[in-house]
Amino acid sequence: MAETIRIKVKPGAKNSSLERAADGSWSARLRSPPVDGKANRELIALVAERFGCPKSAVTIKAGKSGRMKLVRVETG
Repeated sequence: MAETIRIKVKPGAKNSSLERAADGSWSARLRSPPVDGKANRELIALVAERFGCPKSAVTIKAGKSGRMKLVRVETG
């Protein structure tokens, strides 16, 4: 089963976190800078930890260079 979620990313934060708002939207604060894919790798690790799946089950489908990302999570 796969789920696609839209995440607003804020790189360069003091702490890393992945949160879901009351309206169902997701936001991620990442410590890594948006350089050489570091922030994307950190986002994948955060999403995998949150959903309890391996990092290989998480892919960024759209928005690799933007702040709004579509992320696909393969669960179960």
